[in-house]
Amino acid sequence: MVDLKKRKDIMQRSIKLGFCICNPKQACPCDVFKEKNVCLCAGERLEDMPEQVELTKFVENAGCASKINQNDLKIVLDGLPEVSDPRVLVSADTCDDAGVFKINEKYALVQSVDVFAPSIDDPYTFGQIAAANSLSDIYAMGGTPLTALSIIGFPIETMSHKIMNQILLGGIVKMKEAGVVVIGGHSIKDNEIKFGFAVTGEINPQKIITNDRAKPGDVLVLTKPIGTGIIGFASQIGKAAQSAMKAISQSMAELNRVSSEVMRKMGVMTATDVTGFGLMGHLSEMVVQSGVTAEIFAQKVPVFDGILEYVKQGIISGAVERNKEFASQYVKVEKGVSKEMEEVLYDPQTSGGLLISISEKKSDQLVSLLKKRGVVHAALIGRIISKSGGQIVIKK
Repeated sequence: MVDLKKRKDIMQRSIKLGFCICNPKQACPCDVFKEKNVCLCAGERLEDMPEQVELTKFVENAGCASKINQNDLKIVLDGLPEVSDPRVLVSADTCDDAGVFKINEKYALVQSVDVFAPSIDDPYTFGQIAAANSLSDIYAMGGTPLTALSIIGFPIETMSHKIMNQILLGGIVKMKEAGVVVIGGHSIKDNEIKFGFAVTGEINPQKIITNDRAKPGDVLVLTKPIGTGIIGFASQIGKAAQSAMKAISQSMAELNRVSSEVMRKMGVMTATDVTGFGLMGHLSEMVVQSGVTAEIFAQKVPVFDGILEYVKQGIISGAVERNKEFASQYVKVEKGVSKEMEEVLYDPQTSGGLLISISEKKSDQLVSLLKKRGVVHAALIGRIISKSGGQIVIKK
């Protein structure tokens, strides 16, 4: 039942101020009140809020395409104080996937946080993908995730509580699959949905996998296909095939746990996960930090079915261009590489696979073990050819 006295008091205060007390961007009475006779500031809620919505229709950039691009991020971070604590074994200084804090000679904490806008329309599936994506940084470092804190932004006044419930539930169930306990979280009222987790894990200080030790003679292995950003964008504009959405949904919700376990077993020392900066963006960090030149064999890179056709139709999100702004300075494209494939290599991935650098003599065994344990798309996609200041050569 509407509390008319409460409504009157609040609206009178807003009208007197000339601004709505819960949203100073608008006047009182607001459009919701005029159209629905509902005062959100008085705690009233719309009765006709749909419980099933297409989440990606409510965001500008889906999935990891919603993250700030590398170029702007570098400018923002430039000049910030460097971490000088000797207990910090890995910090943001090397642009790695997670931070590592030493407790003692045998034990260290590995921590990361990842939040982004919906990459898929179904709330429960989005929750699962957000959890898998948040865990990926820990897996890329060779760590074992232990606990997580959820972080969600949600338009609770205009969208059904059940949608937020399903997002959280999907995330918690996926975390449970990973053996991770969600011990709390934080929520904010936001017009655009955002969700993710801050994850804490454990790692042996002597066995940290970083992005800065690739060396000539290594080969590069990728564990998941790329193209989630382009297909996700196609979905936003109503041009994605159902089969394509099913394929990327399954891939994005898949944990990188097995890939992490296998690379640790093989003694891998260098890896990263491929997410919002795209394959070229994350590989550029690896080659710069390692001081090497990498060759990528474009036709060997696993991609989702039909992805090149989407690109031919001009279905390329703006995040591809933002990734190019930074990473292209390190990239040389040789003749024979299609323009479409070049675009895909910059495509921002949501919950993408691991990019692993390993000695050539161990590479076949690594790929074989990955496929044996269900990582069916694992593929050798390139190699490290020489020392340098950091360069990528894309070959056909």
